[in-house]
Amino acid sequence: MKLFGIEFASLFIPLDRRLQTFAVAQWFFNCLITPLICLIVIIASFFTPFMPLTIIYLLWIYLYDWKTPKRGGRRFDMIRRLKFWNYYRDYFPISLVKTEDLDPNQNYIFGYHPHGILVCSAFCNFCTEATGFSKKFPGIRPSLLTLVTNFYFPLLRGLLLALGACDVSRESVEYLLTKNGIGNAVVIVVGGAEEALDSRPEIFKLTLKNRKGFVKMAIKTGSYLVPCFGFHENEIFNQLSNPQGSSVRSIQEKFKKLFGISPPLFYGRGVFNYSFGLMPFRKPLATVIGKAIKIEKVENPSQKLLDETHQRYLDELTELFEEHKANYGIDSNKHLIFV
Repeated sequence: MKLFGIEFASLFIPLDRRLQTFAVAQWFFNCLITPLICLIVIIASFFTPFMPLTIIYLLWIYLYDWKTPKRGGRRFDMIRRLKFWNYYRDYFPISLVKTEDLDPNQNYIFGYHPHGILVCSAFCNFCTEATGFSKKFPGIRPSLLTLVTNFYFPLLRGLLLALGACDVSRESVEYLLTKNGIGNAVVIVVGGAEEALDSRPEIFKLTLKNRKGFVKMAIKTGSYLVPCFGFHENEIFNQLSNPQGSSVRSIQEKFKKLFGISPPLFYGRGVFNYSFGLMPFRKPLATVIGKAIKIEKVENPSQKLLDETHQRYLDELTELFEEHKANYGIDSNKHLIFV
């Protein structure tokens, strides 16, 4: 039904689709609204009888639990396996594609591309079991890394830790790859906040040309590199134009320098309409896990070795994209652009 140019959802949509929408809506609520609510609740509690509990909780985090996101996290498989996440998966839907087996006696750094707006596909594949990661890669424990600021907010912090997410700092990566045993897969969305600003449908621009820190970490720890590409990750939102040099882009980049996150001006559909809102469009998403690039451990790699290994990674990622793009309806004249 259309009203004033807005296409509204039918009142008779099946329950499963309603639950799918709810599952995605709650996750976006957690990402975008929960941090603000947490701050308001904590501040407000100091003017209520609950102030002592708030102080105890904050002291516990600061004195005991502060470094947990840098020490392998605190995952609960029961939370990762909740049927609820199946509704999140089926909203798009999302699939996980394996190209080869991974040795559980080895550690890995997965490079995930592209960032998109909110890395919806990466969250589902690596923070939940909705797409069967543990069955496809037995013995491998994925840890999706995110900004440390996401762990500053109690409710969001607890959920992220339970889902196996960790801080994206160097200290966290080193711990997972050297002090957490074997079978670890550190998942890094390499392009980060900068790449999010270039996220648009049918655009394959990756902020990767000078991102070599993850490659250096792989060499220093002897961890294999695995390129991953999320097809259609950039298709589920539209973003307002913000070309390099524009006043809008300048403000976004200044915000990113101050807070570590970029504020992309994006829009999708609504909860009850198909025309406008902050919900992602229903678009099939597929994350393809590429072949592992074997890395020899070198504690102090030379610049030449770093550059050569980085180029190998770019070549493998390009090959992965070119090999699979036709399967997901991408034109043959579309190619990855590294900036």
